[in-house]
Amino acid sequence: MVKTISAQEITLEKLKEKFNLELVENDNFFPEWQYKLPEISAAEKERLDRVKASYSNLLEDPPILENTVKMVVLSPLLDLANLYLPPFRIKSEKTIKISLENEGIIIKGKIDVLVVYEQIWVMAIESKQAAFSLEAGKSQLLTYMLANPNSNQATYGLILNGNSFRFFKLVKGEISQYAVSRIFDIFNPGNDLYYVLSILKSLAKKVVNREEKAKNKYLG
Repeated sequence: MVKTISAQEITLEKLKEKFNLELVENDNFFPEWQYKLPEISAAEKERLDRVKASYSNLLEDPPILENTVKMVVLSPLLDLANLYLPPFRIKSEKTIKISLENEGIIIKGKIDVLVVYEQIWVMAIESKQAAFSLEAGKSQLLTYMLANPNSNQATYGLILNGNSFRFFKLVKGEISQYAVSRIFDIFNPGNDLYYVLSILKSLAKKVVNREEKAKNKYLG
């Protein structure tokens, strides 16, 4: 009899056991969040300062629920990174499923936001309530990233709870490897949203450039 379990119930230990998942702490595995990041404009910084101010204002009247985090913080970031525009597509609350056939188990869940480019999953974004630690959604996000059917491409993820943000990179294989960025916090000196936006822009550009090179090679 097949047993269906929620992605929210999956632990990191279970992912390591069932999917040969391992953490890579070598900076060379995930340089995309650290090097050659694009500059952001003064207008973009001004917009992100307003996002920070809006979020700070919301904290005065908790709790801040998940949908509010997406509306106030995540949506402006995706807009400024041009991820609402072609060639990207946004899919919200997309259902994913992973089957462990040998054990009769199906893992199901819904990704908060999925950015798609020509069937390549660019980023799975899991948004948590402001009171939750990022660790609360780590295994859930990795489960969604493992569900990517395009196993020959790296998948990028972002988990946030409104004030804190962390990027993920996953490469599937016989041993699936993942790495994480440092945590960016909206209340660090300055405004860490500048870095978050710059990384989003960098990842979007990387994916588009990769696909353009593949098309040119095919046409040539």
